[in-house]
Amino acid sequence: MDLRSGHPYWLLRNGLPSSFPALTKDLKCDVLVIGAGITGALVAFHLVEAGFSTVITDKHGTAWGSTAASTALLQYDMDTPLCGLIDRLGQSRAVRAYLASRDAIGKLHGLAKQLPDDCGFGLRPSLYVAPDAGSLDLMRREYDTRRHYGFAVEWCSPQDLRQRVGFERPGAIYSKEGGQVDPYRLTWQLLLEGRRKGLHVFDRTPVTEYDFTANGVSARTGKGRTILAKHIIFATGYEATELLDRRIVDLKSSYALVSEPLSGTPWPDECLIREHADPCLYFRTTDDHRVIIGGGDEPFRNPEKRDALIPAKTKLLLEKFGSYFPRLPLETAFAWAGTFGETRDGLASIGQVPEYPRAFFTLGFGGNGITYSLLAAEIIRDTLQGVRSPYDGLFGFNR
Repeated sequence: MDLRSGHPYWLLRNGLPSSFPALTKDLKCDVLVIGAGITGALVAFHLVEAGFSTVITDKHGTAWGSTAASTALLQYDMDTPLCGLIDRLGQSRAVRAYLASRDAIGKLHGLAKQLPDDCGFGLRPSLYVAPDAGSLDLMRREYDTRRHYGFAVEWCSPQDLRQRVGFERPGAIYSKEGGQVDPYRLTWQLLLEGRRKGLHVFDRTPVTEYDFTANGVSARTGKGRTILAKHIIFATGYEATELLDRRIVDLKSSYALVSEPLSGTPWPDECLIREHADPCLYFRTTDDHRVIIGGGDEPFRNPEKRDALIPAKTKLLLEKFGSYFPRLPLETAFAWAGTFGETRDGLASIGQVPEYPRAFFTLGFGGNGITYSLLAAEIIRDTLQGVRSPYDGLFGFNR
């Protein structure tokens, strides 16, 4: 199944930065990573840097699936507010999860600075907006909860919002700790830099059979090549759930558009803006002066029905944006749809399961996919090194 459709901006802007071959011979390695999107790239890069011989494969092209469809807002806000997550999971685990997501933004920034291309990475403040009076009590509770646990946030009144960003809503939580990136460029840069460090990258190489043993895994490609690995990492998003005997995710169709370039700054400090609403709505800018709008999520049915809604969803997203910035008319340059996963508690599922003792699964579903991918890379690297991860127990499958 195609994970996205339409005209994702990142693909059209960046084209094909380089090329990786298909696998044509048998290989042995310490770790085989399946999936060359942003998650697989982060995992493989961290493993190669830690000294593991690593191979990464993808059945399609590099960063061709959900990565290309991502709007790449880097916020530590999760799909479940902190106050609600505490009610669900308890104070310690919920706060640790939010802190981990916040810290991942800074780590991604540091990683981008090490690469030859900064990948459009920019630190940005973030606004988490109460769209109506009905959501105000919960948002005030969320603000108080974050302040109580040491998060640097400010409460914005309607007057504050009018002065700060030029629109008025009942209230919002303002945080300086956010960021944005071009996920397609970041994936390519990680893989190209990883290759210089010894990473073996193969796209257009579907792995169709797996034989798990006590000592490792034998993976066989569609063209009959074999990769022998001590460990295997599944970084293929929802497709990896087909190997598991449990339901951990609901699939959603999500929609996005990017505008034609604007002549000036669309709103002060170009903060990330996200509504506390279902279906979600969020805005960001790009480093070439465009606006990205995303949201309009609904339950996934099939690719054809998802794709048929792109024109109507594009119109809806523009109307919602116009309710915030009526004096900022946008002309749509590209619009697209993607399929994403949502978990019951909003957290990723990262780690191992008993039925596959030599495998790790990196299922970073939800609105924090890229920050979860960074955390997955660190968790897996630490585990394989025999080091206890600071995120131990947070994102396991047994929660």
